[in-house]
This record gives sequence, C-alpha cells and structure tokens, in this order.
Amino acid sequence: MDGKFNFNSALFEGRNMKKRHWNTLYGLINIESRFNSIRTSTIELAEKLGISQQTASRHLIELENAGYITKTSSFKGIDVRITEKGLDELRRVYFCLKKMIESVPNIITIYGILFSGLGEGGYYVSQKQYQRQFKLKLGFYPYLGTLNLKLPISEIVKKKELETYPPIIIKGFEKQNRLFGDVRCYPTIINHEIEGAAIIIERTHHDSSILEVIAPVQLRTILSLTDGDKVTLDFHLITSDLC
Repeated sequence: MDGKFNFNSALFEGRNMKKRHWNTLYGLINIESRFNSIRTSTIELAEKLGISQQTASRHLIELENAGYITKTSSFKGIDVRITEKGLDELRRVYFCLKKMIESVPNIITIYGILFSGLGEGGYYVSQKQYQRQFKLKLGFYPYLGTLNLKLPISEIVKKKELETYPPIIIKGFEKQNRLFGDVRCYPTIINHEIEGAAIIIERTHHDSSILEVIAPVQLRTILSLTDGDKVTLDFHLITSDLC
C-alpha cells in the first residue's frame, strides 16, 4: 500500500504530532522490516511518500528528535526502529479509524491485579493545586492515595484504546522550582460499585502496564481489597467524540 495516507485533521487537533510525521511513520511501516529494524534510504522513503529526498531526510530528523524513531546510518542505508512512543501514535490513529468505521462499544472494561506502590501517586494527588481541580472537574476530592493495578498484555491493548478518547485534563503547575505535569483522567466505576477515575500522570516512573485509580474513598477498605486481587474498571465512553 504505497503513497501518502490522507485523513481527517481532527485526528491531530491539540496534539504535538504533525500530520506529516504520521505520514512518514505510515510510510516506514510499509517498508519491509528485518528483526524489528526497517532498512530504507531517503530516496526510497521519498518515493513512497511522494516528496523530495531532502524533505524525507528532514522528516526522519524531526521524528528522531521528537522520540518517535531511532535511526543509524551506514553505507547500506538507514536502519530505523519505531520507538514505543511512535507505536503508541500508530495505535492511536488505528483505534480512531476503527471507531469511525466500525460500531463502537459503549463501555470498555479493563481489569488489573492490585499491588502496593511506593506512594508516588498519593504524593501527586495530595497536592492542593491538583485537589482543587479534581473537585471541580471530577466532582470529588480523592482519597490521598492511588490504587495501583498491574495490567496483563490483553488489558494494556484496551488501555491504549481508552487513551484515544478525550480525557479530563488536570493541569500541571510549578511549585518550589519543581514541575508537576498534567494528569489525564478517565472516569470509571471500580468493581461495578464505586465511582472514581483512572489517572495517567505525565511525570511518572510507571510504564504502560501500570494503571492508577483514584476515588473519594479508601478503595482497599471499602471493597475489602488486598494485594493480588483482581480489580475491574468500567469506562462509559462518549462515542460521538472524535479522537
């Protein structure tokens, strides 16, 4: 499937990625890969995208600087690897297109296994600048701690799909020369009983397999939870929104 892929600009409104970057990523994954590495040249990529060699070279540099790819050059050409950040962007557009084409469920259900964290999430949500926004935008002050869930691979895929829906944004701030990033919130119902929200903190050490949950109550006590328990999250989606 050669050539440039054209799509609705709504997919990119409010995001850092430019349409030309996604076109280039799309062109890269249509080139034969070997051992997760894509061997190409600026000439081949330019022909596939219908752009000049100089423009193709600039796009690769921009993608690398933005963290979407890594690349190494040799006399044989350019070896490109799409990073996890780049793959996330490809998945996001894939899920957006899927929602436009197929019927979309009204609920995404994700489960994870409870484990004890290091208190990082609780420290973040306890900040007064966040607390005020939680109350205003989510309707509650969260208990000063997060429920930490470890997601199986199948549930990580669902989490990626969830992230294509518009979140409630809790804006970051600066405090005592320290930056606190934005927090993306997805309202949810925990174990079919308690209303709360899954949160994705911009500045965190957790990888994509971890999902943190907040609620106005201490979930471990109210739901009689201990480490190793399975916790279910139901997300009611607004299917009319574009990605």
